[in-house]
Amino acid sequence: MLAPGTPAPPFTLPDHDGAEVSLAHLLRSGPAVLFFYPGDFTPACTAEACVFRDMHDLAANAGVTVAGINPGSPRMHARFRAAFNLPFRLLSDRGKRVARQYEAVGLMGLMVRRVTYLVSQAGVIEDAVEASLDIARHKAFMRKILDGRSGA
Repeated sequence: MLAPGTPAPPFTLPDHDGAEVSLAHLLRSGPAVLFFYPGDFTPACTAEACVFRDMHDLAANAGVTVAGINPGSPRMHARFRAAFNLPFRLLSDRGKRVARQYEAVGLMGLMVRRVTYLVSQAGVIEDAVEASLDIARHKAFMRKILDGRSGA
């Protein structure tokens, strides 16, 4: 996991609609929460995505952009978004290149780890959390971000 104060590696990935999305684009209007997760439609990943969905309006009101990243295809991401009414972008990191840059790949590079980053608008990692199956830690992390930005 990248440490706070580390420059966030730049990237451009296709989203659920196939549109190319860069880190710079995500940071245009403020900080971004990037959550790396293993796969679409798995129980823990679905629960995590729904946490971010349920907090999305609060994040948007605080000027925080949310994006999920995993190796799934844009087509799979589109199905996942539709099935769970996810309002944020899901980015396709097919070769896990970005996950590797963000140190979100597990043992032997086979699986993406559940890591969530807060990236400042200046492109610096502000904070991060890693928790494989403890989705409540990701929810608490997001709550901390939003509480710190209330009134911002």
